[in-house]
Parts: sequence; structure tokens; C-alpha cells
Amino acid sequence: MAPRPKRSDGSAGPQPRQLGLFGPEPAADDRLVAKVAPAAVPDDVQRLAARLPPELRLGTSSWSFAGWRGLVYAPDAPKAHLSRHGLGAYAQHPLLRTVGVDRTFYAPIAADEFAAYAAQVPASFRFLVKALGELLSPQRPGGAELNPRYLDGAAFLRECVEPARLGLGPRLGTLLLQFPPQGPEVVRDPRRFADRLHGFLGRVPLEVPCAVELRDAELFTPHYRDALRALGVQHAYTVHPRMPSLSRQRELVPLDGPLVVRWMLHQGLAYEAAVERYEPFDRLVDPDPATRSGIAALVHHALQQSRAVTVVVNNKAEGSSPCSVLALAQAIVALLPE
Repeated sequence: MAPRPKRSDGSAGPQPRQLGLFGPEPAADDRLVAKVAPAAVPDDVQRLAARLPPELRLGTSSWSFAGWRGLVYAPDAPKAHLSRHGLGAYAQHPLLRTVGVDRTFYAPIAADEFAAYAAQVPASFRFLVKALGELLSPQRPGGAELNPRYLDGAAFLRECVEPARLGLGPRLGTLLLQFPPQGPEVVRDPRRFADRLHGFLGRVPLEVPCAVELRDAELFTPHYRDALRALGVQHAYTVHPRMPSLSRQRELVPLDGPLVVRWMLHQGLAYEAAVERYEPFDRLVDPDPATRSGIAALVHHALQQSRAVTVVVNNKAEGSSPCSVLALAQAIVALLPE
């Protein structure tokens, strides 16, 4: 089942200021931003964050969850304002130096909306932006008709690459092409899929770092690996029940560039079942130390090679992505030299 769309920010800039009784009134957006304060960060978490190398960026998949009050946001942060005005508070947490922009999988957004995101975070922060899912699915929603926009390079450049590049500038970390399940017609011919992927990306002047994430284990083949390698595009190592284990992904696609890892969904759970089990995403419900150790080992390997590392964790991995990030940071630091 496809993930249900997430609501996220998409606002314009501040409204014009009006004169009040005692001079200029604060802009409406300024008053809202002030209400989304960050949570207090314990000293031990501050010290933990200080030990992480600067080339490592940990973060979550999206940011607007009321259950994160007390973890990421102040306990009294207004729920209604988190999606539109919570990003600045999120970016103040010392462990959260990247974030996934998931809404772009469902509909494109304009460069000025990306610029509004960029304005809320420090220069060292990076965004992992999903490409438009419509361009990555061979069939229209419902599966009855072929999708004429499937692997449309011009649309990908126009609707995905350019708005993100222009709006986020150097804060764009990775443009993620998350291919949804491709259906039996595509899955039965992995080599043809790899050839089409190579042709699609090869026709696009890629001016931003890109990574590809699959949802069909059958397409994860040497042909796929070779297609990405020929283009200089990274494989996004993903923890998801539809994909091979992280160790198998690492075996087939050795790390040869920036590392992108996404820890998405707990083994044995469907997306909707995970949402029902884990909401409001305020604690670890199903701790998965084996997966955490595997990610930490992969990250440590990349850091030893001085590679940039991005790890994004979903609430559906263990129950609360900020809590997962904290535990993962501890596992990574345990592997670092004193």
C-alpha cells in the first residue's frame, strides 16, 4: 500500500507589517514562529552530538508530529503550527542536521517554497528531497492504465531538479528517486529496468546529487548496480521489508561515494499497521538493536573513508524517529575512537 500523503509546509513569506498603537506590529508569521520553540536538550545529548563528525548528518523523514513535543519541540508547541513553522525549531536540535522532504513525492513544489525551507535552517543543514512519484511509476494510480509520464526526463528536470536546486541552493543534500513497486511487467525483466533507468538519468543533466531507492528486491541486481555506477548516482541503502537486508545491499553495491541510508519500516509491518501501532510517535515501541547496529557499522565504514553520510529515520522504524536517531547516534559514537 502506498504511503498516505503527509501534510507539510508550503507557505509564502511573512505578511506586510501594519502600524499598531505602539509602532509596527509583529508580522503574523513572526508571531506563529515564536510559538514553535525547540525542546530543551539535555547536557548528555549535547555532548553526544559534539562527538559526531561534521560529515555525518542524522535526521528524520518529515518533521511535523505533535508526539515530538518534549523531544524536538517545546511541550507547549502548537500542533497546528508544526508543519508550517516547526522546521526552525527542529533544526536547532544538535542531533538533527538533515530532514526528508516527503511531500514532493505526491506533488511538485515551487522554488520559492523550497527557499522558505532553506531560510529556516542553518547553512550546515541539508535536505533530502523526494522526486515526484508520478514520474517513477509505470502505471497510473489504480494500476489500470500505463503512465505516459513514466521516466519523463524533461518533466523530472523541470518539476524536481530545478525547483530544488534553485530554492535550496547548497542546502540541498540529495534528490531521492524512490521507485514505488513497479508491478509484474517491470519486475520480470530487471535488466530492461536497469537499462531504462540508465537511459532516463543519462538524458538529464544532473546538477544535484541523486540517489535511487527501490521497493522491489527483484530489481536489485548487478545490472542496477552497474547502471548507477556508470552515471555516478548513489544507491540509497534502505531498511524496508520489501528490500534485501542491509548487509545484502552492502554486498552487492559496495560503497563508492556519499552514503545515503533510510530506515523506513519495521520488519513484518505494513505502513498503515505501523502508523496505528506507533502513533503518536513519542517513544520506541519496537526497538530494533540489530538493524541499528547494522546501520552504525555501515556509517562507521563510510566515515573511515571520509565520505559524507546522510541517515534519515522514519517513525515507522521503531516507533519514534527522534528516539531512534538518539539511539543510533549512541551506537555510532560507541564505534568511534576516543
